[in-house]
Amino acid sequence: MAEERKWVLVTGASGYIGTRLVGALHQAGYSVTALVRRRDRISIESVTSMGKSLEVVEADFSQPINVKLNHSYAAAFYLLHSMATHREYFNAETTCARHFTDWADQLTVAKVVYLGAMIPKDSDLSDHLQSREQVRAELIKGKAAVTTLRASIIVGAGSASFEMIRDLTEKLPVMITPKWVTTQCQPIAVRNVIRYLVGTVECETVNGGDYDIGGPDILTYGDLLRGYAKARGLHRLMLPIPFFSARLSSHWLHLITSTNFQLAQSLVGSLRMRTVSENETIRELIPQPLYSYQEALERAFTKIAQNKVPSTWFDSLVSGTLNHQQLINVQVPEHGVLEDRRISQVDDPEACLDRIWALGGNNGWPSMNWAWRIRGKIDKLVGGIGLRRGRRHPSELRNGDALDFWRVLLADRENQRLILYAEMKLPGEAWLEFKLENGMLRQRAVYRPKGVLGRLYWWMMVPAHALLFPRMAKKLARGY
Repeated sequence: MAEERKWVLVTGASGYIGTRLVGALHQAGYSVTALVRRRDRISIESVTSMGKSLEVVEADFSQPINVKLNHSYAAAFYLLHSMATHREYFNAETTCARHFTDWADQLTVAKVVYLGAMIPKDSDLSDHLQSREQVRAELIKGKAAVTTLRASIIVGAGSASFEMIRDLTEKLPVMITPKWVTTQCQPIAVRNVIRYLVGTVECETVNGGDYDIGGPDILTYGDLLRGYAKARGLHRLMLPIPFFSARLSSHWLHLITSTNFQLAQSLVGSLRMRTVSENETIRELIPQPLYSYQEALERAFTKIAQNKVPSTWFDSLVSGTLNHQQLINVQVPEHGVLEDRRISQVDDPEACLDRIWALGGNNGWPSMNWAWRIRGKIDKLVGGIGLRRGRRHPSELRNGDALDFWRVLLADRENQRLILYAEMKLPGEAWLEFKLENGMLRQRAVYRPKGVLGRLYWWMMVPAHALLFPRMAKKLARGY
């Protein structure tokens, strides 16, 4: 008789680390309770392949949790963060940690594992690092022993660090660099991070305490940029500017990379702090081959080339402006809105759906793609996210995915319906809906203006809409 799988609990299971960890735990022989804000944020592939070994539970830790679970857990992983979306993220993260601890104390949990940030000694901590430490302080108030794994830069396809490095290096032949490019860090491959996390469940010795996890290289942030350029065969010139302020750095990262301004501002304060391992005990307790920075880059390039990136930081809801309640109540408003409706006859429904499901990212947009790019640049200039998030996969969409400056509210291929919500800077709210019905494509752009400025914006855009939307509906419906 096969040995019964032990259960583990993963918060933030649809996030960048959580998505990968859930699969790795299953492969290691564990059953997983995955906590997410929205059930359908868990991929269909995971649900299908893991079967009864995966239990998906909806929970929002910004509120007290009353969910009852019947399992005993070998470990509970705390992977929640809010710094990309909350201006008051310190309070938001503390509140989430407190609610988790109160709830976990009602469960049977052998240990709590927290993925935090590497903390420099004898330094005034940035707001970001203070928040990470405050979360830890809340977690250790609970009954279960808390093991904290502290990482510096995590390198992997789709990670925030990797995407920032990629954007800067790919787009800027000449880089004007702030002082923080001389700061040392210890990058670690995401594969090694996942192995350490799984190892904390398997290793009985690791039951509480703080452990630094880092790769074999100690590099400056400038070295990270140069290393990426070397791997891609690019020649880049870096010009250090010592008076580059933190605020200027935040705007610079926001304009050039796919990070939103809130995340850039949160990170810049930490980039000046040396994050190098002070304690490498974890290497003896959970031994594994550690990938160098260059090896981690090569693995990331391979995943991207094969379209096998399982998760990206910008697909997390914290990368945008969408309130997760809008995913729960997927309805495009009908009243008090301005609309552009188009109907076009469909020749081949499956081909039409393929075209709709391939919108955006590197595929571009089927009508006036240059205008979409200009709109993205304008959005970045006024503090929005622009088009740089792209999309996770060239032909697949799932609820909650980022798609350029849109968020996928509903991707229902079976019922032939796609709804996008605009996360660009607007004096109002906007939706874009596509639905196949009775051999016709019904395309609807819906805008709910905010005040007089919102209405002026819509009427200013009407001439552009009159050119863009009819052609888009026709090309999606018939391919020409």
